[in-house]
Amino acid sequence: MNTAQISTDGTHQIVIIPEDFKMSGTKVYIKKVGGAIVLIAKDAPWQSLFDSLEQFSDDFMTTREQPPLDVRETF
Repeated sequence: MNTAQISTDGTHQIVIIPEDFKMSGTKVYIKKVGGAIVLIAKDAPWQSLFDSLEQFSDDFMTTREQPPLDVRETF
């Protein structure tokens, strides 16, 4: 796992991101998820989702079991 260096400038923390993790643009969205901090390129916020779709195997959810449909009265 790679590491990044953290510095402090007054009340701000600065994270030095390694070159392999270089992001496009000049701004990012930032979100804290539990103990992790997620940075998402502001100029392409959906790109990480699109890239992740290619990582599913061909048999992903082929044996997914659906519950029976609820029988509901009509309006």
